[in-house]
Amino acid sequence: MKKNWSVILFVLMVLSLCTIGTAAQAAEAPVKVRIGTQPWIGYGPWWIAQEKGIFEKNGLAVELIDFIEDKEVNAAFASGDMNAANIATHTALKLFSVGLELKLILLEDVSTSADAILAGPEITAITDLSGKSMAYEEGTTSDLLLNYALSQSGLSIEDIVPVPMPASDAGTALLSGSVPAAVTYEPYISEVLKNNSNLSVLYEAGERPGLISDVLVVNTKWAEENPEVVTKLLLSWDEALEFYNQNKQEGQAIIAKAVGSVPEDLVTAFEGVQFYSGEENKTALAGSFLTTIQDVAEVSKSIGLFETIPDLSALIDAGYFE
Repeated sequence: MKKNWSVILFVLMVLSLCTIGTAAQAAEAPVKVRIGTQPWIGYGPWWIAQEKGIFEKNGLAVELIDFIEDKEVNAAFASGDMNAANIATHTALKLFSVGLELKLILLEDVSTSADAILAGPEITAITDLSGKSMAYEEGTTSDLLLNYALSQSGLSIEDIVPVPMPASDAGTALLSGSVPAAVTYEPYISEVLKNNSNLSVLYEAGERPGLISDVLVVNTKWAEENPEVVTKLLLSWDEALEFYNQNKQEGQAIIAKAVGSVPEDLVTAFEGVQFYSGEENKTALAGSFLTTIQDVAEVSKSIGLFETIPDLSALIDAGYFE
């Protein structure tokens, strides 16, 4: 039987084009990334990146997995279920100290006035806290802030009477008169001050910039295998932050919705947080933040988060920025 070579060649050409097209589509498919997070405004640019299509533009299919408690996101990240996680700096240190393979690649935000020690008119200085009952949540940023404030005034946790409770309840305890002072964060700070004009801020996180801060950590092996993906993540953060700075009202509305609130209730909270761009990270992670994280480590050790301060130079990696 005589073969029709022109038909055969045509069929082969079509099949070849289909194969090339399929390969191209596969190459262009967005890379899936799972990031653990919590309803805190400091992680806001990630929700903006998701809402405004920034992840997709950069070739990423990011899934932001929301957790309520620190221990939940920590466990998910430690198990390998998350490629990355948004956590407090002292939490990153704790996970690193127990041998978890992670890299701190982005300083996301620093609390300036969103974390504070509140007290009544009879307490006007940190030294006045000596012998007083203090409501605060142990093992958290509140614990960190309190211990640092005490140490700067020549006191220690041994000089006060701890009254452990969730940060959400600490302000209520102060309002009710159960304790003369408390440590909490926004939006609870605003609620307390609004309900009792005799109460005021005694000490806030801005006294030691960076002490209360949040970072993005990534699984070390995953990051080393996917350096371009990590760089695209950081680029997405930067672009989302740029959108936020240029469109504050819309940006805050996106963030407020993500954390289950409305912008009107988060005015003070937004004012009390400073976001960090990629350029600022390049400088901070190689300089000022190294000093800050040493302070965080020392205070974390003092409150029992770990016994030995880990090698901090092995934790921070600023090499993924373009």
